[in-house]
Amino acid sequence: MRKYLTSLFVFFSFSLFAQQKTQITLHPDKADRAIPKEIYGQFAEHLGTCIYGGIWVGEDSPIPNKNGYRTDVLNALKELKVPVIRWPGGCFADEYHWMDGIGPRENRPTMVNTNWGGTIEDNSFGTHEFLNFCELVGAEPYISGNVGSGTVEEMAKWVEYMTSDGNSPMANLRRENGRDKPWKVKYFGVGNESWGCGGNMRPEFYADLYRQYQTYCRNYGDNRLYKVASGASDYDYNWTEVLMKNAARHMHGLSVHYYTVKGWSGSKGSATHFTEDDFYWTMGKALEIEHVIQKHIEIMDKYDPQKRVGLLMDEWGTWWDEEPGTVRGHLYQQNALRDAFVASLTFDIFHKYTDRLSMANIAQMVNVLQAMILTNDKGEMVLTPTYHVFNMYKVHQDATYLPMNIQTEKMDVRDDRAVPVVSATASKDKTGAIHISLSNVDARGSREVTIELPDMKNKSVKGEILTSANLTDHNTFENPNKVQVTSFNGISKTNNGLVVKLPAKSIVTLKIG
Repeated sequence: MRKYLTSLFVFFSFSLFAQQKTQITLHPDKADRAIPKEIYGQFAEHLGTCIYGGIWVGEDSPIPNKNGYRTDVLNALKELKVPVIRWPGGCFADEYHWMDGIGPRENRPTMVNTNWGGTIEDNSFGTHEFLNFCELVGAEPYISGNVGSGTVEEMAKWVEYMTSDGNSPMANLRRENGRDKPWKVKYFGVGNESWGCGGNMRPEFYADLYRQYQTYCRNYGDNRLYKVASGASDYDYNWTEVLMKNAARHMHGLSVHYYTVKGWSGSKGSATHFTEDDFYWTMGKALEIEHVIQKHIEIMDKYDPQKRVGLLMDEWGTWWDEEPGTVRGHLYQQNALRDAFVASLTFDIFHKYTDRLSMANIAQMVNVLQAMILTNDKGEMVLTPTYHVFNMYKVHQDATYLPMNIQTEKMDVRDDRAVPVVSATASKDKTGAIHISLSNVDARGSREVTIELPDMKNKSVKGEILTSANLTDHNTFENPNKVQVTSFNGISKTNNGLVVKLPAKSIVTLKIG
């Protein structure tokens, strides 16, 4: 029977849980792999104001910029240590013809963005602008190539244009357009959502098409492409089965997409007006990504037991209704404390599967869906609660994953989902410092967490916390710091570890050593 968690039930049941403790035991002796920094990847699609107005304003804009890129956004992304950025889509990728976005900007043709609001784009942000942006941020580019409406020749020439250092037609065209040396482009996606907006294909058809297209994506000089096949939507395990069976040896990675969304028809709910019941349902839906990852990995293991092919969760995040008064089809949504919990719980899961999961890209970077950053045309910028989680968790990038056992109570929420009250993850960086991230999803009650960690006597401990008075709290241009990170002092040492007192609805990261 499905159990519906009402606010009244939450209040009384959590008051009973209030004295219960959470026990965490770390197992550093079982640490055998790193957390790839690419798990913290970003996604920037030509959608709404993600690119135009979010990242790019042009050199002549009154908004402070560096070579056309918003200075405030650029600096905020550098602070996150963004490892990889996926572009130009998304659904936009399979209607994008890269040659329209090179050469003098005044000569570039305009296009209609038929996927996202019918917006007219002037192609002023193209290949050079994106790859130069990645260099400024310090991120690897991840290009999504056009299979849906493009040709094999078009894709092959794009790879040559970006990566060839030879005396070839496309390399020389790049030089004519102002870039002498090629860029380093590692990640290349052969199509996007080919089961849907990328062509409405059957997996058997796409598997053959993938084999054909990827053949002509050549390696030039010392550039080596990591070729990514367009993978499944969340629960479509047959797509993964067919792709792995028929094309695994031709790919380096296979993608999968998972959104924390209430459904694809009708209202998805407001980003900022929701109940505690809605919050707990969202936590349950977000955590279901673990089952999805497990099922896709199980299929991949059958065809690739050596785990040569990586799984890329290259679209994930929350999807709510567009904010009232914004352009339909631009997917501009606010970002509350609830979204921060989706990010922290998701990272806790990602870290456990990095023997196969090699990259993840949240949707999206600026002004779209679960964005890091919100901007306006007045030159103002807001860092969202999700941005703060990425900043708190960046210490785990390329660190050694520390397995753990965690004993904590669970609550039943709608759709027969069980949500652990406390979620956690831990890693050890190259300096020997241990970082532990903890999330208490109890909206009303604090939690005492005991962490077994020997040899604490001579180690320092400090922490930071993200929380707010209400789950619906969010940052606006009028009040940009309503939800922000502050120092955390609810830590005490014991003979064999730590006791941490987590306030209600809080996310904490500790540094030990």
